[in-house]
Amino acid sequence: MLKNYLTTRFFLTVLLFLSLIYASFSAYYKIRYWGFNFAPNQNSDIWTIEASINFDPTGEPIKILLTTPKTSEQFKVLEENVTAEGYKSKKIVKDTERMQITSPAKEGPQTVYYRVMLFDNVDAKGKTYAKQPQAPEKPVLEEQTEALVKQISDLAKKQEGNKVVQIIKELNQVPGSPAVKALMPVKKTQKELMENLRLILSYNGIPNRVVRGFKLEEDRRSFNPDLMLEAYLNNKWMIYNIVTAEKGLPDNFILFQRGGESLLDIEGGENSSVKFTVLKSITSSLSLAEKRAKLTGHKSWFDYSIYSLPLAEQSTLKWLTIFPLAILVIVLIRNIVGLNTMGTFTPMLISLALVKTGFWPGLICFTLIVAVGLTIRFILSKLNLLLVPRISAVVIFVILIMQFLTVAGYQFDFTIAQSAVFFPIIIMAWIIERASITWEEDGAANAGREIFYSLIAAIVTYFIINDEYIRHIMFAFNEFNLVILCVVMLLGTYTGYRLTELKRFAPLVKEK
Repeated sequence: MLKNYLTTRFFLTVLLFLSLIYASFSAYYKIRYWGFNFAPNQNSDIWTIEASINFDPTGEPIKILLTTPKTSEQFKVLEENVTAEGYKSKKIVKDTERMQITSPAKEGPQTVYYRVMLFDNVDAKGKTYAKQPQAPEKPVLEEQTEALVKQISDLAKKQEGNKVVQIIKELNQVPGSPAVKALMPVKKTQKELMENLRLILSYNGIPNRVVRGFKLEEDRRSFNPDLMLEAYLNNKWMIYNIVTAEKGLPDNFILFQRGGESLLDIEGGENSSVKFTVLKSITSSLSLAEKRAKLTGHKSWFDYSIYSLPLAEQSTLKWLTIFPLAILVIVLIRNIVGLNTMGTFTPMLISLALVKTGFWPGLICFTLIVAVGLTIRFILSKLNLLLVPRISAVVIFVILIMQFLTVAGYQFDFTIAQSAVFFPIIIMAWIIERASITWEEDGAANAGREIFYSLIAAIVTYFIINDEYIRHIMFAFNEFNLVILCVVMLLGTYTGYRLTELKRFAPLVKEK
């Protein structure tokens, strides 16, 4: 007998250990690939970027090529589309991603809208490791321009930082050196600054390219993309601000163009311009789980999870996933603490009803229904009815009580009475019937004790399952229910004293 007991305990302990490993791995998987989080109500920012392309047709077929952002370490593309009557679009993916928009010849000013939705910003600090590119061809310059470039390169060595930072600081120094003033106008544009910066870098053999993008800021409208420089130095590409020489991408900065291709090319149109608008919205992280799973190549696992179900089914299962934890609490209260409740599931269902009704309204309503129901049950017992008709009559009376409390609550705006409809009718009838039988067989004290202990167990369970963090964790990481199952089975092997029995057997210990 002892051997069988020890074997069972060992088997269940191993099973519990394996379930903990599985649950931990599964939780890590969901966090890593699906974007789940242990904290509830975690939201993700969704950035909607709209490009408004305006141009005048020349009477020829129209072909628009717009450089677009692509999924990267910084952002993931959730959705993108083109809105323009009579235009067709398709994505061209090469070194850069471009949206090709075509149409037969048009008349009158044209406006084409491109919209992309992005999410999940991760600051990559603007670093892109790559093989060393070929050194740029040394530009052929006029003698005077070459002399200025050499002079600026020599002056830049006095600045702090690497070669790229030194040159950027020298070009933006106030007041500027005579060489800089001779090379560029005092009131220089971003485009002029970029052209001269790249000229000097190429002359010094430093690979470089243009980067266009903009900082994502809420409700930012009608603006042009910012110019940034990307240069290859110390075996990596690094992005620089061409005015401040700061390294890396700013927070929430999205790249639209990287390299030599222009941001916008139009055939069959002239006087073109593109303006951008940025809007921010917020959505639940759980609602983006499917998209994240697809982007990381783990969608097949997601398709067979409860999170792929419609929201109505998910809402139902969300309450089912909290049931095992409520059952564990009741098992602990009965088998370890030793409180004698009315069954295992009655306190659990009462606690779930309290979650729906609110603690105090539900508690008062439960007390009223049980008190009135017990009174009616004793009246019925005087009629000497059979068991099934008697219980059926109690159920009908419970329904009538709930109807009365609900109507009274509505008329007097009394929310406590309106909570009555959330209590399971059959459970209430069974509580009343069982309490009355216990009263008849074991006395009023035992019946009252059972009701009291059941209510205590329900209240303890209520405060656990009503916690928003716990409800979220049990739904998002429902594999923990497997751990709870193993714990419940292990508790089934416990044959020691209950806590309530310690007082009962205390005199024996004192005598010994």
